[in-house]
Amino acid sequence: MNNQAQTIPAGYRKNAQDHLVHEDQIKAVDKVRDDVVQEIVAAAKGLRQAMLSFKLSAMGQITDFIDLSASEYGVSYGGSKGNVLLTSFDGQYQVRRAVGEHRVFDERIQTAKTLIDDCIKSWSGGADTRLMAMVEHAFRVNQQGRIDVNQVLSLRQLDIDDSNWKKAMDAIADAIQITGTSQYLRLYERQPNGKYQQLPLDISAL
Repeated sequence: MNNQAQTIPAGYRKNAQDHLVHEDQIKAVDKVRDDVVQEIVAAAKGLRQAMLSFKLSAMGQITDFIDLSASEYGVSYGGSKGNVLLTSFDGQYQVRRAVGEHRVFDERIQTAKTLIDDCIKSWSGGADTRLMAMVEHAFRVNQQGRIDVNQVLSLRQLDIDDSNWKKAMDAIADAIQITGTSQYLRLYERQPNGKYQQLPLDISAL
C-alpha cells in the first residue's frame, strides 16, 4: 500500500529527488512553503470531489425529472442528442445539459485530402491561393497530433460546383468516427437586460 504517511518516517520530508530529508536540515521558509502548497492542494482536491458529486447529483436530478415529465405529462424537454434546457418558474435561472460527441477521422481522411489536392491541381490556371491556404490550414494537426474535425468540416461550407470536390466532401463525412460522448452541465442566470449569463464553475473565471 503506497501511502505517503506510512512510508515517510516522522521528522522527515521527501524532496523533489525522492530523497528523505530530516526536518532539521530544511530551511524554515522551505517548510512553510511546503505547508502552504500542501494545504492548498488538499483543499482543492476536496473541492474537486465536491464538484464531481454535485455534477453527478445534478445530472441524476435532470434525468429523473425528464422521466417524470415524460411519464406523467407527456412533455418532451430538450433537443437533439440528449441536450436539455430547464428553466425555473420565474425565468431567473436555466439549467442546461449538453451532450457532446468525441469525433475523430479514420484513415479515409487521407483519401479525402488526396481528392482535394487532385481538384486543386486539375483546375485550369491553378486554384485560388486563398483556397489552397484554407485547405492546408484545415488539415493541420493539433497538439494531440490529430486533424481537427471542425476545421476540416468548414471546407464543406464552400460552394464549389465540381463533382470531384463534392466527392471529396462526401469522403470527409464518411471518415468521421464517433468515439464517445461527454455530458456538460451549465447554469445560467438572467441579467437585468434579459440576457442569460453563465454562472462560472471554473475557478479561474471566478
